Amino acid sequence: MRVLVPPDYRTLSRTASELVLKAMRTKRKLTLGLPTGNTPLGMYEELVRSYREQQIDFSGITTFNLDEYLGLQRNDPHSYRFYMQEHFFDHVNVPPPNVHIPEEAGRYEEQIREAGGIDLLVVGIGLNGHIAFNEPGSSFASRTREVMLAPETIANAETHFQGAPVPSRAITMGIGTILESRCIILLASGASKADIVRRALNGPVSESVPASALQTHQNVIAILDEDANPDEE
Repeated sequence: MRVLVPPDYRTLSRTASELVLKAMRTKRKLTLGLPTGNTPLGMYEELVRSYREQQIDFSGITTFNLDEYLGLQRNDPHSYRFYMQEHFFDHVNVPPPNVHIPEEAGRYEEQIREAGGIDLLVVGIGLNGHIAFNEPGSSFASRTREVMLAPETIANAETHFQGAPVPSRAITMGIGTILESRCIILLASGASKADIVRRALNGPVSESVPASALQTHQNVIAILDEDANPDEE
């Protein structure tokens, strides 16, 4: 595993976007796995800026998002589909038919296979070690499926939902599906993530810390800002 430690969140975001753009230049018809949440926002801003300023062409890529809440309408401002449109897809030229948000588990796995698998997947990490919505206890062999969200995951989402009820169920790409990606970028920012990053990257490989599964992958790049880097404590 390569570990990159840029000094701050802005540099982390730029570093992640540069790796995505490099992969796009290497393979025009790149298949990307994409995350949501606070940490990737800067990466999306950088990718949009590159599209506007450098005329980067996103028309050849195919995207698969990691997860989505169940029970929300597509245009619900709390849905991850809405998030992706607002922060990325409305601002670049990814063809709408190439955009995939998980809605039905078996079909999603089939769509990934039809696309030839995921070339580059970007993932964050939750405070309880979850990747996507694979909560502690998730099997490392798990596939895309419906899941119950952990109480701490629901609590952490309450700020984003601004008083609206947070769904208790979601659909998520499984850890087994994630590990089949050819390259994985892990993003973590902020001091609150330092302890779980330590456990995920340096601790025992255990289903109690789902992100520790990344230790078993041959091509992972962890990008941690200085606050999230456990070696800086």
